[in-house]
Amino acid sequence: MREFSEQGGGLQLPPLSLYVHIPWCVRKCPYCDFNSHVNTHIAAHGEPADTQLPEMEYVDQLERDLHSQLPWVQGRKLGSIFFGGGTPSLFSPAAIERILNLAESLVGFAPDIEITLEANPGTFEQAKFAGYRTAGVNRLSIGVQSFDPLQLQNLGRIHTGPEAEVAATSARQAGFDNINLDLMHGLPGQSEADALRDLQRAVELGAEHISWYQLTIEPNTAFYSAPPVTPGSEAIAAIQRAGRAYLAEQGYDRYEVSAYARDGLASRHNLNYWAFADYIGIGAGAHGKFTLPPEGRIIRTQRTRTPRDYLGLGSLPPGMSTWPAPGVDKLAFPLPKVTDVAPAERPLEFLMNTLRLEAGVPVDSFGAYTGLPLEVIAREWKRLQAMELVKPLGPRIATTLFGYDYVDEILQRFLPEG
Repeated sequence: MREFSEQGGGLQLPPLSLYVHIPWCVRKCPYCDFNSHVNTHIAAHGEPADTQLPEMEYVDQLERDLHSQLPWVQGRKLGSIFFGGGTPSLFSPAAIERILNLAESLVGFAPDIEITLEANPGTFEQAKFAGYRTAGVNRLSIGVQSFDPLQLQNLGRIHTGPEAEVAATSARQAGFDNINLDLMHGLPGQSEADALRDLQRAVELGAEHISWYQLTIEPNTAFYSAPPVTPGSEAIAAIQRAGRAYLAEQGYDRYEVSAYARDGLASRHNLNYWAFADYIGIGAGAHGKFTLPPEGRIIRTQRTRTPRDYLGLGSLPPGMSTWPAPGVDKLAFPLPKVTDVAPAERPLEFLMNTLRLEAGVPVDSFGAYTGLPLEVIAREWKRLQAMELVKPLGPRIATTLFGYDYVDEILQRFLPEG
């Protein structure tokens, strides 16, 4: 797979989304490897976040950040926006509304845009739900993880099971008709019955979407230093089989490795990611991806990780005590770090995303989104097809039901040489 006769000349513009990273949390969970930073004052005093976080200054930087990336938008409107973190619901509805107004005025919204905000079940966040809905958020993702008090303690969560139930009910009362509940399985000492009880409660609460993913121990986490004892691989496999069967019985379609939706309400933002489409990333540590057809390039972007550096407090020029300095254009902002996705890397990058989708993607999206002919993967694909791991190339690029459990092994076949 070293030779590529076409260096991106067939690239086409894919749809565009926006990811907004809010980096602060009340407490760092022991399993979390995301770019999140504890606000020590809130953690100590439990005061409303918007009285302690520099949210207006942060939104100012988000505006500059978005401005700096506008040349890569190339006339597209946003099909989805996702506020992730950290804990985005620590920000006030006014701050979220200002961010949405900026995005609409600078980029523009598709008529049916999906706007998701991640929220924790704490009481501060619940009180804001109606404000978020008024601001324009139309999908809420609530980080429940479990309704079991012992598991919540194991996971370092600061809410209770009843608070999580109240949060889901409050979101519905605030006008949200598209709610995701995040749940985890494979937790310390968790049985199949325990895991199913969590799923059953989420279904009873009427969640349109359930993200149900396995606890994994990641580097640079507290759990990595002191790993909990989790169920063995056979027990986890049994939990997964039982959970998938239960969700299917309840009308939830599994469309992605860890995502289940009913009534056709799969997350559009997630679908955009997994289709290898484009997204703007703004905020501390945010990543983005852009396709540049005139240049035959695909690029990835990354912002500095720490809130302090993102706000300019750790990297101000000598003699400058505030940002922006007097006389400096408030929209002046450096470009994010940019790396190219080389043609040799594109087949793997494309498949790493698209094979997460149970239904796969249209076969012609490979050429459109990589700029490469389908022949670069065809030979290896036929070998995998003979092993009944993937379906024929057309009309979609997808694994078989059997192969869906072996995506990592499939991807190994497409590693760039050298």
